Amino acid sequence: MRELNAIFTIALRDFTKLIRDRVRLLMSLVFPLIFIGIFGGSFQSISKQLGFDPLPFVFTGVFAQVLFQSTASGIISLIEDRENDFSQEIFVSPISRYTIIFGKILGETLVSYTQVIAVVVMSIIFGVSLSPSTILVLLVAGLVPALFGGAFGTLVLANLGSQRSANQLFPFLIFPQFFLSGIFTPIKELPPILLVFSRLAPMTYAVDFIRSIFYLGKPEYSKIVVFDPLTDFAIMAILFVIFLTSGTYLFVKNERNR
Repeated sequence: MRELNAIFTIALRDFTKLIRDRVRLLMSLVFPLIFIGIFGGSFQSISKQLGFDPLPFVFTGVFAQVLFQSTASGIISLIEDRENDFSQEIFVSPISRYTIIFGKILGETLVSYTQVIAVVVMSIIFGVSLSPSTILVLLVAGLVPALFGGAFGTLVLANLGSQRSANQLFPFLIFPQFFLSGIFTPIKELPPILLVFSRLAPMTYAVDFIRSIFYLGKPEYSKIVVFDPLTDFAIMAILFVIFLTSGTYLFVKNERNR
């Protein structure tokens, strides 16, 4: 019970910080409009050549990307806490180190859901047909890519010493995945080199997992989905454990060596 209380307390702290940061909250609502409105709308003219409606395709990609990226990049707050010596105060408390890290990931997951709700609203406005049951299923399934993104962010940021380093490195690791993971274009058939990089990009499995659920049973499934939902889930589950355990170990090690 003590560990659960610690997880929820840490998570609530990060969510409260978002609510108080009006600029960040506003930007989280603007980006869905840009991605879905501009990219989805620009592909409408070539929908016949694609063989599927590009708006739902872009919607599912942005949905997964927002959950993965927002949670991953939100872990930068660990470095902010380190610079403010707040992390040391947390780490001397009698709770598991994994509890602390998971609490941070859960908090950033809540933050990412604030943004993904905006994605859903914008998609409906732009004409994506979404039933209440579909929205509910996607929101539940979205926990997987969100937590996966948090574990990825933990591993990446564990060895970084400052927010400046994190802000410089993180876009370099995230932006290429926008194209390699198939957020805006299908990735079933790619040149060999790009195919390898695509399968190495963690975001690929987050995007494909959401798409496999959204398009399950639909005629476009074979044209769009790379792996089945269980395969995507299994890959993310394995990588989640690796990222979380390695990232937590490295972060705690660096805290002790300060």
